[in-house]
Amino acid sequence: MLVLARKEKESIIIDGGIEIIIQEIGKDSVKIAIVAPREVKVLRKELVDSIKQENQNALDQLNQKELKTFFNRLKKDNE
Repeated sequence: MLVLARKEKESIIIDGGIEIIIQEIGKDSVKIAIVAPREVKVLRKELVDSIKQENQNALDQLNQKELKTFFNRLKKDNE
């Protein structure tokens, strides 16, 4: 992890094509601007984490349904 100190209106460049600009520093937050090519996805981490959790929940539910179906078939076969 790289940790940098920046002041308002200062920026950093990532991989020659992505610029992160410190717009404003407040008491409890920092506003940043991101300049990147259109093909680069820029998402908030909490959004990515939420999507991952929703996908995992959907997979867990699918697996539970598949297991119930499997056990119901076994039960019918043994009757």
